[in-house]
Amino acid sequence: MTKRPLLALTLGDPAGIGPEVVVKALQHTRVYQQCRPLVVGDRRMLAQAAAWVQATALGFDVVQRPDQGAYTPGVITVLDLGNADPTQIVPGQVSADAGRAAVEYVFRACDLAMAGEVDAIVTAPLNKEAMNLAGFHFAGHTELLAERTGATKVSMLLTGHKLRVVHVSTHVSLAEAIRRVTPARVEEVIDLAQRSCQALGIDQPHIAIAGLNPHASEGGLFGNEEAHAIAPAVAAARARGLNVSDPLPPDTVFLRAVKGEFDIVVAMYHDQGHIPMKLLAFDSGVNVSMGLPIIRTSVDHGTAFDIAGAGVASEESMVAAIDVAVQMARARTLHTG
Repeated sequence: MTKRPLLALTLGDPAGIGPEVVVKALQHTRVYQQCRPLVVGDRRMLAQAAAWVQATALGFDVVQRPDQGAYTPGVITVLDLGNADPTQIVPGQVSADAGRAAVEYVFRACDLAMAGEVDAIVTAPLNKEAMNLAGFHFAGHTELLAERTGATKVSMLLTGHKLRVVHVSTHVSLAEAIRRVTPARVEEVIDLAQRSCQALGIDQPHIAIAGLNPHASEGGLFGNEEAHAIAPAVAAARARGLNVSDPLPPDTVFLRAVKGEFDIVVAMYHDQGHIPMKLLAFDSGVNVSMGLPIIRTSVDHGTAFDIAGAGVASEESMVAAIDVAVQMARARTLHTG
């Protein structure tokens, strides 16, 4: 990739901390050294956030197309949708107007990526309640983008400095999560784990499989899902040449991965994978939607309505999400020639 990759950064729910973390991230000169960041959002919200974080010297370059931006430090390039009036959207308050604006940012960024006008998208957080009030009944970004792009096999990858985790299921009840542990789904997510690592430049990853039950069922003493649902998927993946572990006790497998024994862990459900990741990388973790035809990374935190508008939100996860998007865009270019 001879040019810096062009990334579309969505503003997230404008009543949350998204505008603040975007503005703060784009004050880092190194961001501009590695990519061309285009904010898809509302200029007025960015200006308001700049005042909150005392970044009043920032300028704004409003463009109609991604290729029109200068992408230089000190000036935020904006594709201004003009859909979030600061006089109507109150920081920290759930509203349909804010939810609708946030989804429109994601749709526009997604369409740009599908058209090849940007190399990846990086998303600030949505508020699920606001999004649903606006009539968009999705569990989150991954599900919204899956429908927009027509993707049918998607999963959530969490990545940090020491740990990578991909999930068999995410935003469902624990009872439903257990039902979703099937040989077909586990094998599908093992494949996603393989592709996730390759997208990050790890060509031959060592994949760990977390068991569903305590001690990975202890040979059937605490359940049979490991033998009936997980082990067949592992065997099928190994038959195709993938380097996959047996189902391992979930209380130790993440530590083994952190120590370098594995490149990625397949978690069986949302909290199994999220708890170790949040513990290790609460401020710097990155969420990646795998299985989409586009690259999408995101902050690994919510809208934080309790501190929205105070100017104190950390941009660390947004900067990390930009870093991962750049890494994935460059890896994709190397693999595709």
